[in-house]
Amino acid sequence: MTGDHPVPADAPDPAGPAGSDATTVGVRHGMFGVRGSGDTSGFGGLVRPVDMPGGTRPPDGGDDDEVVAALTAALASRGGPTFDEAVEKVVVHGGQLTLHVRRRHLPAVALTLRDDPALRFEMSLGASGVHYPDAAGHELHVVYPLQSITHNRRLLLEVSAPDSDPHIPSLTRIYPTTDWHERETYDFFGVHFDGHPSLTRIQMPDDWEGHPQRKDYPLGGIPVQYKGATIPPPDQRRAYS
Repeated sequence: MTGDHPVPADAPDPAGPAGSDATTVGVRHGMFGVRGSGDTSGFGGLVRPVDMPGGTRPPDGGDDDEVVAALTAALASRGGPTFDEAVEKVVVHGGQLTLHVRRRHLPAVALTLRDDPALRFEMSLGASGVHYPDAAGHELHVVYPLQSITHNRRLLLEVSAPDSDPHIPSLTRIYPTTDWHERETYDFFGVHFDGHPSLTRIQMPDDWEGHPQRKDYPLGGIPVQYKGATIPPPDQRRAYS
């Protein structure tokens, strides 16, 4: 994979309070935000901004400050990237702690979260893709929910990559349970997980073109053959006003 992507000039200040420096990364038109395809939802006239919550200034209270402090100390003791080098932004939003990690440091952060006794996030609950087509340089996001059974805590690791270089390191060697989840994220969003043992489609046919859960994927679908009959895309079956 190539080096980390640049942070946009209007990116939120990681030290700012959550919500006060939220960044608008796009504007959604219609229910699903797609263009050039029939909107069968009935919400074609809907227009709303897509906002990302800003960073959270400590102290936040509770376990979140303990997790951030423990991770800061653990990274420093391992001689790898420092917390500030590895983490772009800390967000506490809706009661959920999220660490926005620079993609080249994702394995180091995940390994530290798993192995350090003060952290012990032993379990990854999967991987989910998100697509923000108007967020220049940050279009593709992957979110890993982590669970500490030892300390009864949860947090989210979030990492982003640009459309022009959709690569992030795979976490399968650290959390084997992410194997199929990363394949699904590749299948539906086109994120390439470098180091994955078998990065192939998991639900769509191998020769499928495109990634169906991206916001720029045609909403109307494609004609479907079923026992010799052809079913047209939804936006060609009837008129929607």
